Amino acid sequence: MSDTKTGDDKTLSVNPKKTLTLKRPGVEQSTVRQNFSHGRTKSVVVETKRKFVKPGEKQESVFTPKAPPAPAKPAPVVQEAKPAPAAPAPDRPNLVLNDLSAEEIEARRRALEGSKAREIEDRQRAAEDAKRRQEEEERRKREREESARRQAEEEARLLAEAESRRRAEEEARRRTPTADAAPEEEEAKPRRPATAGLPPRRLAPAQPERPQRTKGEDDRRRGKLTLNSATAGDDARSRSLSSMRRRQEKFKRALHQEPREKIVREVVLPETITIADLANRMSERAVDIVKFFMKQGQILKPGDVIDADTAELVASEFGHTVRRVAEADIEEGVFKEPDKPEDLEPRPPVVTIMGHVDHGKTSLLDAIRNANVVSGEAGGITQHIGAYQVEKNGSKITFIDTPGHAAFTAMRARGAQATDIAVLVVAADDSVMPQTIESINHAKAAGVPIIVAINKIDKPSADPQKVRTQLLQHEVFVESMGGEVLDVEVSATKGTNLDKLLEAILLQAELLDLKANPDRTSEGVVIEAQLEKGRGAVATVLVQTGTLMIGDIVVAGNEWGRVRAIVDDRGGQLKEAGPSTPVEVLGLQGAPRAGDRFATVASEARAREITEYRQRLARDKAVAKHAGQRGSLEQMMSQLQTSGLKEFPLVIKGDVQGSVEAIIAALEKLGTDEVRARIVHSGAGAITESDVSLAETSGAAMIGFNVRANPQARAAAEAAGIEIRYYNIIYNLVDDVKAAMSGLLSPERRETFLGNAEILEVFDITKVGKIAGCRVTEGKVERGAGVRLIRDNVVIHEGTLKTLKRFKDEVPEVPVGQECGMAFQNFENLQVGDIIECFRVEMVTRSL
Repeated sequence: MSDTKTGDDKTLSVNPKKTLTLKRPGVEQSTVRQNFSHGRTKSVVVETKRKFVKPGEKQESVFTPKAPPAPAKPAPVVQEAKPAPAAPAPDRPNLVLNDLSAEEIEARRRALEGSKAREIEDRQRAAEDAKRRQEEEERRKREREESARRQAEEEARLLAEAESRRRAEEEARRRTPTADAAPEEEEAKPRRPATAGLPPRRLAPAQPERPQRTKGEDDRRRGKLTLNSATAGDDARSRSLSSMRRRQEKFKRALHQEPREKIVREVVLPETITIADLANRMSERAVDIVKFFMKQGQILKPGDVIDADTAELVASEFGHTVRRVAEADIEEGVFKEPDKPEDLEPRPPVVTIMGHVDHGKTSLLDAIRNANVVSGEAGGITQHIGAYQVEKNGSKITFIDTPGHAAFTAMRARGAQATDIAVLVVAADDSVMPQTIESINHAKAAGVPIIVAINKIDKPSADPQKVRTQLLQHEVFVESMGGEVLDVEVSATKGTNLDKLLEAILLQAELLDLKANPDRTSEGVVIEAQLEKGRGAVATVLVQTGTLMIGDIVVAGNEWGRVRAIVDDRGGQLKEAGPSTPVEVLGLQGAPRAGDRFATVASEARAREITEYRQRLARDKAVAKHAGQRGSLEQMMSQLQTSGLKEFPLVIKGDVQGSVEAIIAALEKLGTDEVRARIVHSGAGAITESDVSLAETSGAAMIGFNVRANPQARAAAEAAGIEIRYYNIIYNLVDDVKAAMSGLLSPERRETFLGNAEILEVFDITKVGKIAGCRVTEGKVERGAGVRLIRDNVVIHEGTLKTLKRFKDEVPEVPVGQECGMAFQNFENLQVGDIIECFRVEMVTRSL
């Protein structure tokens, strides 16, 4: 079929000589033979598609064919019903190359460079491996030669000793009197070989030297199994030099009947040890130690654990010396390692901002840092420890912001202990307050110098001189009052005298001459820790000495981990952190407690050992504390009967460890002799389903501080009917818990005196009982009130009135001076002259 297309004629003509078929353009077919198992083959038709090329376009080529050595003029290609290309390529008429863009050329160049670099690295690695293998072969060859030489010397020495022993025996036999008695019999006896009793392979005269090791044996020693090594006998295996030496010593002892020499060892004993481990350290058999205990009347197994005193007694009985060690020794060499003076370099000062709540500590730090942290704080008060670093005149200063609320005493104490300089912020319009005094005490206890920043001087009621005068009462003498403490009047909102404050800090730092060694393993303190979604355990740490780098294995309190990321206070990623640098560390197994010290260790095994010891110690302390509070069952029952102590169980989850610690400390202060808060569980992180299950089991209330419950926990809480209370300000939480604990207090019984009545006559009425005819002498008498019957100033009965009548009518009350009739409930022992005291009992609700 031919398709002819011209400018005028558009008719379709059919060639009668050819059949009408339909061809797929750009498709070529070929046959490929596939081979299968068992000698089977199959022919498969394969189609190859080619892209249609329009006239005037270049054909894309995936590859460039290699040019032939002698290019010849190609034959013309005739394609039926296809137009020829408009302008064929001058060099290669059959291929039309696509023009590559600059990005593709650059990508190919980079791929080629990467391939070349990898080839160079592979060649270097192969050369290093070959060199290492050659060195290993040479070392093994030297060891084999040295072993063969020693073996030959040992065998020669043994032969010489056997020959000298044989000659000595013959000489002794000749000197005996019976030597000449029967020479014929002596000749007839088969002579005992001189090497009897010794290993024949080593002492045979035919083998004076050690046979050379075969190739198959060398392959077997390298772990390769060959035909020669598999079929070789036991003679091909040689004993080690130590084994031969032990065997020869054993033979000598058996020959001369000598006892084995006792080896005295120094046995290192921990606080507890198993019998098998003790036997291993003493190089004794565990069976011998078990026999020793059986003689003492104790049946023990090698896996049983004994204490250090018993182990010391056993080691002494077996003739060994003992060196006792404690479990705490595993922490030696990790913390507080001394530095050489020549390795120390200057470091930035660490400054802690302290003071009373709402005196402008965080606002002052914001002004220095050009940030705004206060807007993100709930209630406008800081409830976390924040750490920042600023730069002034090329010198860095690290700031630690502590909260001023009364509940955050522990945070302020930690801030004072981890700092070099304490900046005491006092509001000029509020003067010295309770948390100001507490901050002064923390700074003095930590032994750090104080710089007083008198804030809010822009207010009309500001009185800086009053602040200086009140500081004198707490032994803080500022320079203007003749002391040595620097004081600066600042305004956080106006930015007044901030430069003077930074200059005063740098001046104080120069006087302290702060130095640290950056070229060592890092140590520091955990400022805050929390669990974040998607990041895991995040610890804010202050590096105090050394350099913390990514990949370091860090131990922080009861947790350890490998540092995956280091983030600064502005969210930037760091590769390392030097001394006096506050950073966030990611990669710990769990959130450590705020205030824990951290340090870098050499290996994961050492980190696990230290953390397991600390976790075990923490569990033992918790068990001991719980057992001390609980006591025995009898003590618990007697305590409940006598004291009637009520507990308010709580499950507390917070955003950071420091806030949880402050909440627990504040709630413990609310406890009295009658009611107290019992913390069932506390931790940092979101409220989980396990927390809800624990609260349901223990009947505890759930509190979330700056955290929320996940959907599973919310569903579980709704199903269990547990209310989860959320808070973001600590004093609101404390007030609500205080009100709830007040509800557990038994109401106070308050008694109010009403009046007295004197019995004038006692009437005995049938079917009613005894009725007292009385006159009210004081106050009044009310129906339903409590009464006491007093005879000779002694209370005879206390109860309630059954009836109160005046004449024949029931009356609610009878005033003073009037007469009435009264009858007691379930009591009739009435006499003339008795006094009836009437009173009212009121139950008053108490609060903490």
